[in-house]
Amino acid sequence: MSAELIFSIASTTAVLSWILLAVAPRWSFTKAAIHFGVVPLLLSAAYLVLIVLFFGRAEGGFGSLADVMRLFTNPWAVLAGWIHYLAFDLFVGAWEVRDSERRGVSHWLVIPCLFLTFMFGPIGYLLYMVLRTAFGKRGEK
Repeated sequence: MSAELIFSIASTTAVLSWILLAVAPRWSFTKAAIHFGVVPLLLSAAYLVLIVLFFGRAEGGFGSLADVMRLFTNPWAVLAGWIHYLAFDLFVGAWEVRDSERRGVSHWLVIPCLFLTFMFGPIGYLLYMVLRTAFGKRGEK
């Protein structure tokens, strides 16, 4: 399987998952596939396989910015990094939805957070935490 095909499958799966979180967060399929971690786990498994198979083949490392830049000249390392982002951002987005339900934060307020978490990770998480503080109930149910 090519890196491009894996990229396409992973990205499409992630986009569909984000759409489900935004438009059908309480649907049983969304709960099973995303909230209970099936899709993030599958993405994590793909990441593990890529790391095991290709990480040692890439030049560079994590010791300096220059090393990281060299590491991400290898397409398989870039693919692994992309899937790393997809898995963790989706995990955070699913948590935002579950947490907002427990705290009584309107899902309409969470949708922009989901978009920003998908596109810009920490910015969406930061916005959600601000909204959670401003609009959420103090204690969890």
